[in-house]
Amino acid sequence: MESPSPNPPPKVSAASASSKPNDGESMFADVPLVPEAPVYAVMAAFKNDPHPSKLNLGIGVYRTEDGKPFVLNVVRRAEKLLIDQQSAVKEYLPITGISEFNKLSAELLFGANSPAIKESRVTTVQCLSGCGSLRVGAEFLAIHYHQQKTVYIPEPTYSNHPNFFSSVGQVVKTYRYYDPATRGLDFQGLLEDLSSVPSGGIVLLQACGHNPTGVDPTIEQWDQIRQLIRSKGLLPFFDSAYQGLVSGDLEEDAQPLRLFVADGGECLVALSYSKNMGLYGERVGALSIVCKTAEVASKVESQLKLVIRPMYSNPPIHGASIVAVILKDSDMYNEWRMDLKAMTDRLINMRRLLVDALHERGTPGDWSHIIRQVGMYSLSGLSSDQVAFLTREYHIYMSSDGRINMAGLGSKTVPYLADAIHAAVIRGV
Repeated sequence: MESPSPNPPPKVSAASASSKPNDGESMFADVPLVPEAPVYAVMAAFKNDPHPSKLNLGIGVYRTEDGKPFVLNVVRRAEKLLIDQQSAVKEYLPITGISEFNKLSAELLFGANSPAIKESRVTTVQCLSGCGSLRVGAEFLAIHYHQQKTVYIPEPTYSNHPNFFSSVGQVVKTYRYYDPATRGLDFQGLLEDLSSVPSGGIVLLQACGHNPTGVDPTIEQWDQIRQLIRSKGLLPFFDSAYQGLVSGDLEEDAQPLRLFVADGGECLVALSYSKNMGLYGERVGALSIVCKTAEVASKVESQLKLVIRPMYSNPPIHGASIVAVILKDSDMYNEWRMDLKAMTDRLINMRRLLVDALHERGTPGDWSHIIRQVGMYSLSGLSSDQVAFLTREYHIYMSSDGRINMAGLGSKTVPYLADAIHAAVIRGV
């Protein structure tokens, strides 16, 4: 039996207990109604559309050639192993999650032979996918990082990025990233803006497969960004949501952030397995913080526990167990690598097919940027009015900024999309 509290709560008086709100009036009547997040509104509109030719190019999930949800065979194999494992239990995990999962996730990001890992300068905690990792990292910085309370994010970026930081009281500002005129990287603007960031500023960077543009710096440009960030004393925070889905190679896609670890500096990395393992609904991810010393890393981990404990106490077990099974088994790991290569090749092929189809139709404009862009997305250059036209006339759903999820296309639906884009451009929508 628990001992009584030394300070018991005050007793409620009869008068206060009998008070109640006016009959029929909710205590929450003044709560304002906000519109649904655009990406989920698009998803709901698509679901409710009965048209047989409707096409969903909105929310960022990888689909099969026929537009169906895709579960990797290696994931099903791993799940079967877990189901058949009689010793498996469903008890609570530690606050930081599955230790083996954390170790393997850090090695996936930084390399198994990374000096930072060998010197115990990396702390990794299991989180609720990439979003949860970003949110935990943001709150940790809000509490313990005192150099700056301003976070600089690329313009444009993933629509949820500002929320992670503003929700914990940090100021969010942008730096130039995308050039609409070239539909490529505004590298000079990026360097100019980061050069003006005060020392200690936090800079959010997408490790690869930039969302929503599909535009990434070259490795040489990444090194210039790194040198600038280090010379200015800025703190980089990477969002790594697409490792393996840009080049088709896990190691190559990790090279940009590994540059920042190899120089001995500090950084944060939010890792998601939603896209590259197709574990969207399992919410599997990890936050890694690379520190100067092992002692600092130990202190940081202790404080991350204090952030996580009142937030969700400890993470779920199933999805992270799937990842750990795949990463530690060489046969499964190699199968996963081949899956990623095949998925990436299909994305590249969809880009080529779409551009070829637009050329065949004589669609005005230069569409070569669709091929130059990488990863799951293409910022097509379509206006919000043109996107609305595609939805209204062709039942094609996508973000109002013209972002196309290339993984939602198949060889059978590319001509349909090309017809719709051609009509929107020709009619001067």
